[in-house]
Amino acid sequence: MQHPVGSPLPPPHQPGHGPAAGWSPAAHHPGPHQGPVAPVPQPSAPGYPLRAPHPGAAQQAPSPPPAPGPQQPAPAPPVPETTGHVPLPPGGPVAVPSVPPAMAAAPDSTSTTLAVLLIGPAGAGKTSVAKYWADHRRVPTAHISLDDVREWVRSGFADPQTGWNEHSEAQYRLARRTCGFSARNFLANGISCILDDAVFPDRPVVGLGGWKRHVGPGLLPVVLLPGLDIVLERNAERSGNRRLTDEEVARIHGRMAGWYGSGLPIIDNSQLDVPDTAQVLNEVLSRSIASPPNW
Repeated sequence: MQHPVGSPLPPPHQPGHGPAAGWSPAAHHPGPHQGPVAPVPQPSAPGYPLRAPHPGAAQQAPSPPPAPGPQQPAPAPPVPETTGHVPLPPGGPVAVPSVPPAMAAAPDSTSTTLAVLLIGPAGAGKTSVAKYWADHRRVPTAHISLDDVREWVRSGFADPQTGWNEHSEAQYRLARRTCGFSARNFLANGISCILDDAVFPDRPVVGLGGWKRHVGPGLLPVVLLPGLDIVLERNAERSGNRRLTDEEVARIHGRMAGWYGSGLPIIDNSQLDVPDTAQVLNEVLSRSIASPPNW
């Protein structure tokens, strides 16, 4: 029979002793002619079992624990609780990577801790190349996508496709700053980073200037700029708010052409697949480590 909600459960039955000491089914389930049942006395001292005393048994005070002696060592002190907190070095501005003299002639970008900014228009393949490059590094590497961070905003998301305004501008700035803080923290703890963003050369303060403030002078920018036909083809394969109109793609691609002559390294991956582009990126980064671009 199931007891009413809130009723105490009987102690476990002990073989050979009948019902548990102090437990009376008749007292717990009064009949129609029985009066109220007196509450079972509960001991107040800690460590007592929560049961009624055996009828007729004399109540005795608990004996104190034996004093430590040669036969019984003193109890070990309690182990303090831990939270699992691991202190991490704070993230600071990323400095220009230093090259040992032995590697100055041909630095290896695949085994060096780096912070990379991959620049390009929508449809240039930035995200695919960045993920592949991060996956195949010899050292721990993180991919930080600006679009992913910007889409953390679920309610109140300002989509520039519906009209560029101060809200979408503020969310882009906030996402860039968040990505920069993440990159600094990763780099401070020995993890390389690659970020991707459509940075325009005609907005240096918001673009490269902002990334340099958020990450540090050690950030290595590389431009990924395939032909317009390739960008239009890749953009057509997109869906959701990441797919732009052909007119918008052409306008962005035209503005990106301003990177030619800027001094930044540019990769034309029109005829390259993702692994080949990542290989060229490693070669470009090796040169950038040996001679950092002036930006």
